[in-house]
Amino acid sequence: MAEPILQTERVVRYYGGVRALNGVDLQIQPGVLHAVIGPNGAGKSTLFHVITGRVPATSGRIWFRGLDITRRSQPVIAQLGIARSYQITTVFPKLTVHENVRVAAQARVSHANFWQPASALRTVSERADHVLDMVGLKDQRRLIAGELSHGEQRHLDIAIALASDPSVLLLDEPTAGMSPLETEQMMYLIRDLGRQLSVVLVEHKMHVVMGVSDHITVLHFGSVLTEGTPEEVQSNRRVQEVYLEGSI
Repeated sequence: MAEPILQTERVVRYYGGVRALNGVDLQIQPGVLHAVIGPNGAGKSTLFHVITGRVPATSGRIWFRGLDITRRSQPVIAQLGIARSYQITTVFPKLTVHENVRVAAQARVSHANFWQPASALRTVSERADHVLDMVGLKDQRRLIAGELSHGEQRHLDIAIALASDPSVLLLDEPTAGMSPLETEQMMYLIRDLGRQLSVVLVEHKMHVVMGVSDHITVLHFGSVLTEGTPEEVQSNRRVQEVYLEGSI
C-alpha cells in the first residue's frame, strides 16, 4: 500500500469528563474515497474537528503528507491542503454563487495587490469557474446564493471547500436534508470527486455510504470497531448488530 496521505495515531479527545475519541487510528490512502460511519455520539464529527484543527486532540498525533499537524491551526491546515464541508451550509446567501467561491479561492492568493480590484484577479476568477463546473453549478454562477435550492446550496458548500485546491476533502453529511433525487445527484458528485482527490465522508444514509465508498471505518463510542471494504463491513456481524440492521 502507498503511504497514507492523512493519518491519525491513537487520537484521544476529551470534552470535560467525556471521552469522545478513544485512541483512533485512521489511515487515508491517496485517491481513496473513505467513509467514516457510526451512530450519533460515535465521534465522527469530533474526529473531523480534530483533523482540521477546530479543536485540539487531547493526545495522539495527526500526520498529513508526512508532516505532523497535530497542533496546527485551522487556517494553516487549510493552507496545507485539507478542506472540509459542514452539515449546515456555510454559504453567503446575499452574494452570487460565483462570488461565494471566488472569496474562498482568493484566500489562497498571497501575491494580491491591495489596490487591485478583486475582479482583476484572473486566476482566482478562473479557479472559481473551474470549481463551479466541477460541482455542476457553472450555469448558476450569477444567481444569488440564497435563491438556490437546498441541494444546490450543498453543492455550493462543497465548491467553497474545493476552491482552496485541497488534496483531502472532508465531507460531513453532505446529503443531510436532501430529497431522494438530490441525494442521487450528490452521490454522482461524490463519486466524481473521489476520482480526483482523497475524500473522507461522514454520512448516515447507508445506501449512500455503500454506493460510493472504497473503504469504510466504523466508529463505536469513540473507538474503531472495524474497517474494510463496503462488502466486508456490510457482512460483519458485529456491525450489523450495532449499526446497519434494517438500514441497508
